[in-house]
Amino acid sequence: MGEQTEYEKGDKAPNPGIYTEVGEARSFHTQIQNPKRIEMKRGDTFPETSNKDRKWKKVEKARVH
Repeated sequence: MGEQTEYEKGDKAPNPGIYTEVGEARSFHTQIQNPKRIEMKRGDTFPETSNKDRKWKKVEKARVH
């Protein structure tokens, strides 16, 4: 089992870094317009996203296809 890469509101940040909102990948053409970006320290709690279908993902792991 691998390390968790997507986080929801209330989860704790496992590592410091910049996290961004990612959406459900229904199509590789789908992209989020103006996603929120936040800087987190280890142990900080993730805030609510701007849409219930979005999650937080660390920037270097949030690739666009």
